[in-house]
Order: sequence, then structure tokens, then C-alpha cells
Amino acid sequence: QVQLVESGGGLVQAGGSLRLSCAASGLTFSTYIMAWFRQAPGQEREFVARVMRNGRITYYADFVKGRFTITRDNAKNTLYLQMNSLTPEDTAVYYCAAGWADSRGMMGYDYWGQGTRVTVSS
Repeated sequence: QVQLVESGGGLVQAGGSLRLSCAASGLTFSTYIMAWFRQAPGQEREFVARVMRNGRITYYADFVKGRFTITRDNAKNTLYLQMNSLTPEDTAVYYCAAGWADSRGMMGYDYWGQGTRVTVSS
């Protein structure tokens, strides 16, 4: 049974930082493209970042470039998202996802975590 479990969310002031983690089990982690998505209240889920299997190639949504960094540790079966310079607009539930397709779309991912909530106060 595949499980993706996010952690690290919470309440932070604007300008602050958080580091999200996603612990994976039940799959061969290193063979999956991993991604972070987020869903703000009343909004659709949107792509944040993805990292290729070897961890060397990454892609980001324009709104997080230069502020967020996605990394992975294949030895620990864990995905990370370092978030800096947070703004209230970053308030959302953040989800990790695993898939085979090199995609920004939700359809490209087969497995999803339950999400971790990030709230940024002004």
C-alpha cells in the first residue's frame, strides 16, 4: 500500500520560512517523479514544484521561483519543500504527489498525500 505522509505545515508570519516533508512508503521512491501542489481555500489545486528521479532537475511555478526549493532524498524516501519569504498568498494545504509523467497537471500523478496546512499571517 502506497503512503505519502506530509508534515511540517503550520502557522508562520509573513516573511518567515517553513520546511515541508513528505515521507513515502510502499513504492520504489527513486523511480517516481515527485511534486508538490497546493490548494488555497476556494481555489483549485495548483502545481508548485516537481523534481526528477535523480533529484538534479527541478521545475517551479512562476509564483514560487527564487523562494521555494524542492529536494528529495532517495535514501530516505523523503521529499522536501523549503519555503522562504512566505506571504499570505502562500496560505494553502500543500500536497505531495508521486507519478511517472513529467507533468504540471494533477493527472500526471498517481499517488497523493493527505496534505499539510500552511497558514501565513500578515
